[in-house]
Amino acid sequence: MTPTLTITPADALIDVPRLIRVEHAAPGATVEITARTRRNGVLWQSQAAYTAGEDGVVDLTRDAPVSGDYAGLAPMGLVWSQSPVDSNSREHFNHPVTEALVTDVVARVQGAEAQASFTQRLAADGVTRHEVREEGLVGTLYLPAGSAPGSHPAVMILNGSGGGINEPRAALYASRGYAAFALAYFKAPGLSDYISNTPLEYFQTGLRWLRKKVQPKHDFVAISGQSRGGELVLLLGATFPKEVSAVVAYVPGAVVHSGQNACDPKIGREGPTWLLGGKPLPHVWENNRTATWAPFDEGPSPHRHEKAILTALQDPEAVARARIRVEDIEGPVMLLSATDDGSWPSSLYSKMVQDKLAEVKHPYPVQWLDYENGGHSILFPYVPTTQLVYAHPVSGKISTSGGNPKDNARADQESWEGVKTFLDAAVKAKGSASSAS
Repeated sequence: MTPTLTITPADALIDVPRLIRVEHAAPGATVEITARTRRNGVLWQSQAAYTAGEDGVVDLTRDAPVSGDYAGLAPMGLVWSQSPVDSNSREHFNHPVTEALVTDVVARVQGAEAQASFTQRLAADGVTRHEVREEGLVGTLYLPAGSAPGSHPAVMILNGSGGGINEPRAALYASRGYAAFALAYFKAPGLSDYISNTPLEYFQTGLRWLRKKVQPKHDFVAISGQSRGGELVLLLGATFPKEVSAVVAYVPGAVVHSGQNACDPKIGREGPTWLLGGKPLPHVWENNRTATWAPFDEGPSPHRHEKAILTALQDPEAVARARIRVEDIEGPVMLLSATDDGSWPSSLYSKMVQDKLAEVKHPYPVQWLDYENGGHSILFPYVPTTQLVYAHPVSGKISTSGGNPKDNARADQESWEGVKTFLDAAVKAKGSASSAS
């Protein structure tokens, strides 16, 4: 019989797993499957070979490959193991992000071919996109379908040291029911090209604008950020506690850092990042007796920025001066980290935050998901996880984000499920508290 290939669902949001299944192969036959996706104009590809079962079926929820670009049972392994063809691209999504990703899949068995495709969307039907260029703010607001004032909780999304506007995460948050405001603070139109000397009041303006614009359900506004954005959301929660309903900190820092790789070269990587009231916040590299960049600059390839950060953490007085006062946060906190983070020690930092919140008996839920052997790039499900070594988008310095494709893919999947559950519970708790008051 001619083999058949089915993929279900054929069209859904990016965070929905797909069932990839080949039927009508000869029992024991080798089935080669290739998956190709064009991502922002660049072709990405993966391939794996499987052995058909006695039922003549290869089912990726049941069958691990015998060879290929990934190993072990992984129903979406053909997606996360993709690599760009003849390119070093790290762009996972189309521009604009409202343009869906289409993956073409070909199964070959004993000279016969079967083809199918599936579509991954960041924006659900009815989600709307709005550019924001007012009150000095630069960002993009995504609203859920049928959004009306007061009908949805809100989240503000902040990028890390690459800067720019995190539209993919905002679109997915909106698709899952949140008014999602991706706010840029550098490397975006009209803003500085660098992270140095960024005023925290800018984000307070963003929080207030978002509340005024969408009138969120239960007055709930969470903040979500990764890397330098993870440091930032903890800092904002501690600095403006009345304006932040919950904090989601991906691979965060527990201390204030200097400009590092995203600095203005005129100021230098040991210069300040954040200003409050026009004054720089103390950072961990400042007057630090043990800090040195040598383990990063001069260390073996691939360079690990984390090794330099660890030298700074050996000065307890500098750490104490730069520590983010997370005990001042007035809401639930979620921490997401990984044990092989090549950019900085997010697992250690998350433990520092959790320990401080436990010490002060933080009266709100605190959740920490720490991924063994994962790296710095925790995103969301079913995107490629193969591009670990890269040139920093500001400094150009080459480094590794750490981890490995399989464990990074697990972190992508489990973290997003955890974040959705955490935020849903936080919204419900805020609603209950509002009703009781």
